This record gives sequence, C-alpha cells and structure tokens, in this order.
Amino acid sequence: FPQTFDKILIANRGEIACRVIKTCKKMGIKTVAVHSDVDSSAVHVKMADEAVCVGPAPTNKSYLNMDAIMNAIKQTGAQAVHPGYGFLSENKEFAKRLAAEGVSFIGPDTHAIQAMGDKIESKLIAKAAKVNTIPGFDGVVKDAEEAVKIAGEIGYPVMIKASAGGGGKGMRIAWNDEETREGFRFSSQEAASSFGDDRLLIEKFIDNPRHIEIQVLADKHGNALWLNERECSIQRRNQKVVEEAPSTFLDPDTRRAMGEQAVSLAKAVKYSSAGTVEFLVDSKKNFYFLEMNTRLQVEHPITECITGLDLVQQMIRIAMGYKLQHKQSDIPINGWAIESRVYAEDPYKSFGLPSIGRLSQYQEPLDLHNVRVDSGIEEGSDISIYYDPMISKLVTYGKTREEALKKMEEALDNYVIRGVTHNIPLLREIIVHPRFVSGDISTKFLPEVYPDGFKGHMLTAGERRELLATAAALYVAAQLRSQKFLGDLSRQWELCVELDKGVHMLGVSRSGNNYTVEIDGEKVEVSGEWNLASALLPLTINGKHRTLQCLLRTAAGEITLQYLGTSVAEGQEICVIEAMKMQNSMTAAKAAKVKSVHCKAGDTVGEGDLLVELE
Repeated sequence: FPQTFDKILIANRGEIACRVIKTCKKMGIKTVAVHSDVDSSAVHVKMADEAVCVGPAPTNKSYLNMDAIMNAIKQTGAQAVHPGYGFLSENKEFAKRLAAEGVSFIGPDTHAIQAMGDKIESKLIAKAAKVNTIPGFDGVVKDAEEAVKIAGEIGYPVMIKASAGGGGKGMRIAWNDEETREGFRFSSQEAASSFGDDRLLIEKFIDNPRHIEIQVLADKHGNALWLNERECSIQRRNQKVVEEAPSTFLDPDTRRAMGEQAVSLAKAVKYSSAGTVEFLVDSKKNFYFLEMNTRLQVEHPITECITGLDLVQQMIRIAMGYKLQHKQSDIPINGWAIESRVYAEDPYKSFGLPSIGRLSQYQEPLDLHNVRVDSGIEEGSDISIYYDPMISKLVTYGKTREEALKKMEEALDNYVIRGVTHNIPLLREIIVHPRFVSGDISTKFLPEVYPDGFKGHMLTAGERRELLATAAALYVAAQLRSQKFLGDLSRQWELCVELDKGVHMLGVSRSGNNYTVEIDGEKVEVSGEWNLASALLPLTINGKHRTLQCLLRTAAGEITLQYLGTSVAEGQEICVIEAMKMQNSMTAAKAAKVKSVHCKAGDTVGEGDLLVELE
C-alpha cells in the first residue's frame, strides 16, 4: 500500500466504524475510535488502537458533539477523519472545522456537500450538467391542444393536475394524446367544481418507480468513474431493506447512460471521494435524478463484491491526493451480490418497529462460503434505544443471481440471534417471494405484497407435513436421549397431533438417526444429528437440506423450533399434540404424554416457532 495517513479517527460507531477500521488495519494505519459512555465496551472500541469518550449516550451529546470530537483529534494526533454514514458525514460545518485545523476529511470538500445537500440547488446543477430531472411544464396549461403539445414534449405518461389541487381531485394520468385531451376536459371540470379554479399543470408521471443508484468514485485531479448500479427498491418507510447489484432491470445502454450522467454531475460539483447518485427509474427505463449522497452508503458492500474494489481504501487514497488507479474500462460486473439489512425490530409491526435488549446468543453464518457479514455487535451486546437498531448487513455473493439468493436463504436460516426480536422472518419471505425472484419490483413492493402488513410465512401443505414430521422426530429423539423409552428402540411409535384444528395420526419409526414419519398416508423422511444442545439443527427432510433452529429448550422438555416463518398471531395455539400413545414401548415410556405444541410468532419470532411441551 502507498503511504497515506499514520492515524485516522473514525467519527462513527457500530458496523460502519468496524468496517472502516478493518480497511485501516489492512493498510497499516492506526485507528482512533470515539464512543459515548454507553458504548465504552462496544466492538468498534475494542477493535481500534485508541478510544476516546466523547460524551453521554444521546447522539447530540456524543457522536454529533463536534467540540468533543475536535478535542479527541487534537488529543490523539489523528491526521484524518472518516465520518462513515449518518452523524457528521454530510455536515459541511464539521468539514470546515477539520480543514481549518489542517486535518483531512475523508470525503468530498464542503462545496460539494453544500451543493448536493440542497434539494433545489442540486436539481438546478443536475439540469445544467445535462442530467435527467423529472420534467414538467412550469406554467398553466391554456387548452386541450396545448396540453397535447406539452405532453408530447415531456413524454408519456403524464400527470394532469389542478393547480389548486389536493386529495386526488382534478388529477388524471394520461398515456397518449387521446387520454390527454379527455384528461384535460375532466380535470378542468373537476377542478372548477372542487376548488372553483380550473387552472391545470402537467408533469411527468413516474409509474411504479424503482430506486436505482449509481456509485461514483472521483479524485482531486478531475478523474471520475461510475462503479455500476445498486437496486434498492425494496423499502419500508423510505428505508432500504434488501439491496442488490447489479439490477435485474437495467440493460448495458441504460446502465452506461445513468453512469455517465452520474459522473457528469460529480464533475460539475468538483466531487472527490466516493459518492452515490440516486435515480428513480420508471417502467419504460426512463430515469430521473433524485439526489446525491456525498458519503459512503450503507449498502456499499454489494458494489465491492461485484467490482472487487475496497471503497474505503479508495476513499483514503483519494483523500491523500492520489489519482484513481482504474479506468472506466477496468470496472467489471462480476457475479451478483445481495444485501439484507438485519434489524433488531419486530417485522410484524408496520414492517419493523425497534426492539431493544441484549443479544443472549449470537452467531453469524460465516462458515458458509461467499457470505459477508458487516456488524458492530457480538454476543452479550446491548441493542440500545439511543442508536439505529441495525444488527448487521448480511451480504451473499454468487456467480448468478439465483446462486446469491440460494445462499441468502441458507445464511438467514443459519443466522442465530437470540435476546431481541429481529426481522429475519421478513427478509426470508422477501427473497423467496415470486415477484422478487422474477425481478418484478418497485418501491411499492412491500405495501403491495403485504397490504395488511407482514403476517409471517403461510405454510403450504408440504411444509406443514415437514413441520409435523420434524417435531415428531425431534420429540422421539429427545425422549430417547433422556432414556424415557426403554427396551426395543427400533419400534414404531404412534402420535396423535393436532395442527390448525386438524388432527393427524403420525406413525414414527426410527433407524439410527433416520426417522420415517407417516402423515395422512404420506411419508416424510427426516434425518440429522439431533444435537439438541446446538442452536442450529441441520436436517435432511425428504432429501432437501433444511436448517431449523432450536430457540428454546426448558427443563420440562419444551422445545421451540424456528422453521421458515409462520402465519400465526402471537400466542395463538395452532399445533397441539395430545395423548401420544407410545406403543410397543416399555416401563416409564407408558406415561410419556405431550401436553401441547404451540406455533408462536411473537415472543421468539423466527421463521415459524413450534413449541413442544411435554408433561
């Protein structure tokens, strides 16, 4: 690595602080962490070479406390500051104060931060740089024929709306000249009767937009590159949930056009460092500038996966004054990457309201190939009310999208998080949803797919049999393990199981670690190690590999299982196993009886919670 800085202070916390420290270590740069008093034993503090407390928990007294951070810089002799994202990363005042002290800000200069931070100014600069902005006619439209003329200039579809409008009154969407004439007539009549004002405006209508952003990288010598796109349409409350790179929607020409416009905007504001230009893209692949983020984005890892670049390393080199190492033709799209944002939140409450608590058990699925987890917590960490409830960014990579998605499914099933409610059930559903798998997505995806909110996974008949069979096999395995069954162990057990008001007779027979469960005339083969002490239960069910999780096992023999996600309201009992007749078993076994099996989705929300209670 070329010589850059001796010591960098990271003005952030959590996963992004850890992410920056990792690259600094790789480059041989010493690091300084800042932290609030409640974060004194946080992972980023342990990772850094030095740490300085910058105040109490509330962000305005610590991570946004410029005086305290400036003091920490002086005290440690840091030569540069990486602001991460959020907090002070787009604060021009902070960048100015650093410049005044001769400390490098690892990001763009104050002019670019200011210009892109202002919605009106940024749109004007974008227009001047020949970047597509959402077109519209600024004046009042005189008559139907003028409306047709303007619509033709803007390009269909257009929205005709009352100047004095509101509440959807006097609004029409037109897809051709005919509809424009008709829309003009209707809208002006409606506007006149609703508002006593028939003046109309016309602007471009963006139907079912996608949110697609372009990563740019620019140096202080006027060179700039675009590093392909990220598809970020899966959002809730305007916050991204699942992102991927590349997008299934863009063809090479659209990609290049977007990339070139993003670069010309970056050059227009003399941008240096990594930045992101966000676009809205309609169903006809027209794209329009939304805003520019003058910092590293949360979802930068997926771009790193497909280009092979370390964006933090690039930012540090650029801040030191080096020229870009790459030409545009060097930037590849290798494979496919997907990121799921794992949050400590209840996905059943408006797609996610924060859940706080301590991570009593925490195990990332890192033994899987092509899985990257960016996190800033560990077992025993507290998810605090003061900060963003993100647990981690789970990233999977594959040669194809299909491979990356399969890997994401596996990674989510193997991710052990206990002690806080988390959104893995929602993530697990999104990535297998037919609309997502086919790439038919827009920013309206979540509200359209779950109009009444997310309710968990709806079990198919086959999945229901898998669940019943696994529970029955696990029950028998646990009984055998605790020596409740004596005598001949290869016999048949008959269990009577109730699930969703339906009663099923199950026949269970065992050969070593393999169980054959007969349910309603269908056979389910379940095999595995049946290690009940481990959090993960890797099983083979009818030849398919499935990872279930054992969420809870009490002394009384209750077992809570996580499986795919269920469709159950909290505390509703949907599975009850009663009066299990243990035939052909001897002595103590006669008394064995299962009180009930609950599938709960609430207390220990995983992908479908099955609770077996034994008496």
